[in-house]
Amino acid sequence: MQTNPTYSSLVAVGDSFTEGMSDLLPDGTYRGWADLLAGRMAAVTPGFRYANLAVRGKLIQQIVDEQVDVAAAMQADVITLVGGLNDTLRPKVDMVRVRDLLTEAVERLAPSCKQLVLMRSPGRAGPVQARFRPRMEELFTVVDDLAVRHGALVVDLYGAPSLSDQRMWDVDRLHLTAEGHRRVAEAVWQTLGYDPEDTEWRTPLPATVPPKWLARRIADVRFTRQHLLPWIGRRLTGRSSGDGLPPKRPDLLPYDR
Repeated sequence: MQTNPTYSSLVAVGDSFTEGMSDLLPDGTYRGWADLLAGRMAAVTPGFRYANLAVRGKLIQQIVDEQVDVAAAMQADVITLVGGLNDTLRPKVDMVRVRDLLTEAVERLAPSCKQLVLMRSPGRAGPVQARFRPRMEELFTVVDDLAVRHGALVVDLYGAPSLSDQRMWDVDRLHLTAEGHRRVAEAVWQTLGYDPEDTEWRTPLPATVPPKWLARRIADVRFTRQHLLPWIGRRLTGRSSGDGLPPKRPDLLPYDR
């Protein structure tokens, strides 16, 4: 890791986490940590270029098939790769296959850039994380091993107390809020060797009075109706929220926002 490095380009590869859900902008598009990071890198490097190939709902096989070769061909200074977590949240998953596909992605991407960045994805504290924790941690062990073998950096978001706080997560309980994405951008920024702007991004949020029982039950019902049942329906029918959607920012162009 350099200190105050100079990187002239960034390509982001992944799923909804990298696309930026649920950091919603007034025009109905999503911003997210990768856009925030690109903006900060562009501010210190004239002519900085940025592409974001992420599409919500993608599994690791789809990321490998649709994004990896495209990203490698761009020959960017920095490539971020976050994938596999959607696989771990499926009722059934072949973790050996996930490992092999993630390995294939890293082996293709690492030689094509100056610095590959991997992540231990954040997890919202609660029953879902408790249920899938063994799979998630198995995935993160693979990430750590690949980073050592291929000289990649690892951003440990899973180990950050602030990002497990339920207040950092949107009402769908799957995606970070705008503040969560800001903290992820800061984490990646620091991992790349830039001077910190927020040294407390990992720090737990101040304690507040928890919602009352009735408010929690109303929120649970709303979440189930608006988010959980549609998610289950897509799983049962083999559909994805990203079906038919193009990459967020498919070309490596000067950053303009």
